[in-house]
Amino acid sequence: MSRFLLALLVLVVAAGPAVAQDGVLATTLDNGLRVLLLEDRRSAIVSVQAWYRVGSRNEAPGRTGIAHLLEHLMFKGTPKYGPRQFASLIEQNGGQDNAFTTHDVTSYFVNIAAERLDLVLELEADRMTNLLIDPKAVDSEREVVIEERRTRTEDDPGGGLSEDVSAIAFKAHPYGWPIIGWMEDIKRITPEEIRAFYKTYYVPNNALLVAVGDFQAPVVLEKIKKTFGAIPRGPEPPRVTSVEPPQKGERRVNVQNAQAKLPIVYIGYHVPNHRSKDATALELLSLILSGGRSSRLYQSLVYQRQLALDAGGDYSYLSFDPYLFWFWATPMPGQTPETLEKELAAELEKVKTAPVTATELERARNQIEAAFVFQEDSVHRRASLLARFELTGGYRTKDEYLRNLRAVTPADITRVAQAYFLPHKKNVGVLIPRP
Repeated sequence: MSRFLLALLVLVVAAGPAVAQDGVLATTLDNGLRVLLLEDRRSAIVSVQAWYRVGSRNEAPGRTGIAHLLEHLMFKGTPKYGPRQFASLIEQNGGQDNAFTTHDVTSYFVNIAAERLDLVLELEADRMTNLLIDPKAVDSEREVVIEERRTRTEDDPGGGLSEDVSAIAFKAHPYGWPIIGWMEDIKRITPEEIRAFYKTYYVPNNALLVAVGDFQAPVVLEKIKKTFGAIPRGPEPPRVTSVEPPQKGERRVNVQNAQAKLPIVYIGYHVPNHRSKDATALELLSLILSGGRSSRLYQSLVYQRQLALDAGGDYSYLSFDPYLFWFWATPMPGQTPETLEKELAAELEKVKTAPVTATELERARNQIEAAFVFQEDSVHRRASLLARFELTGGYRTKDEYLRNLRAVTPADITRVAQAYFLPHKKNVGVLIPRP
């Protein structure tokens, strides 16, 4: 008899007191499962999302890619629901389902008619504890992931370059290896290792269940108690204790690739995450420098001076641990990567030496706030936003985030640029086409 069915015969665990704030009904079951429910009656649909606090940062050398491979296997069936029945049942009932893995989390979601909510809860609870990890299924999905890696990294010069820059940027922290894993690890990982990883991290006390849609939250909470409450709490998963030591000098990697048609330049600077008082200023700086066609990099390098085919950047505000502030650019034919790297550096010097304009700052703020407003139009995006903030400090920090953004001044932007865009914090990758 499965552990889940045995537990159902013993006891349905009661949840702790539920607290409703800002329209969100929040509680933690006695087995540790965190639950967030938000009613949204504008359409008769619901988004149910199960988030696990496990990603590539929880892996070990020699087992990279195991979190992502397990994500694939979560659709391969249980004793109750056979291979591929999860996706098949969701599709038969008019729903959509998918999943993704990041450095920090693995997330599974279903968007479906509200009247089919009970089915989704049953399916998610079943695969949380009864997953079949069959060696044949492992080998089948292994080939799928190998092909995925070939397509996205091995045969994508830009994807491979960003992977190489991450590898030189992190010496101690697992953010240095790719989410999909190194190819040799993917080929080697055993079903026994995957099963042990599943039992360690796929436990209710390491999970967050979020539902947003057309339902009565107290009624759904009772259903969740009955469906998930009997799953036993697991041992607390091991914590990631790796801390990246301060970078003491520029690091650089030059990659020659016969498949590349044009050079690419990647630059990454070590920066803090959401826990830092500088995080919101860095978030706004990311928008000012690289947020769309109105950004400084696009306007200067692509539109006005036509030095680059594209130019952009990224900052991971909600990463669990400090990560990188990224920049990248592809030179126009006839331009060299050395020129483009020099011009990227010049744009960063400008923001370090002269305050950004009030117009630029306000435009960046408006972009972020508009994105929040647009997400309120979708039950799926509302659920995702709740989950992301809950996992990094509590769902109510979403409102603090917006308040902090409104308090950022041009002087704050200059200060963080001066503090983090330093030569000894610089990690550079240059892709050079090889004849």
